[in-house]
Amino acid sequence: MTNLFKTAVLIIVQLGLYSSCGDMSKKVEEKINELSSKTEKLDSIVNKELDKVMALDSLINMEGDKVKQLDSLINKSSSRLDSIANEKLHSLKRINN
Repeated sequence: MTNLFKTAVLIIVQLGLYSSCGDMSKKVEEKINELSSKTEKLDSIVNKELDKVMALDSLINMEGDKVKQLDSLINKSSSRLDSIANEKLHSLKRINN
């Protein structure tokens, strides 16, 4: 009888352990799924923000190119004005001599 009692208790304990491990496994799996879902959402947000940064970077580059073009035009214009002013000065010097 005692062997039968010990065996029955051992079987009940083992069933209890398997049952609790199964519940714990389900809980762990649910937590992993939650973390995975949150990670995907964060990844999506990061990608959207990265796309915005890339768009801004592109706009900055385009505006930088426009500034370079304007700078080039200003340099050409000032060079022309300097040339005209120098011609007038030379003409005045020739007239005065």
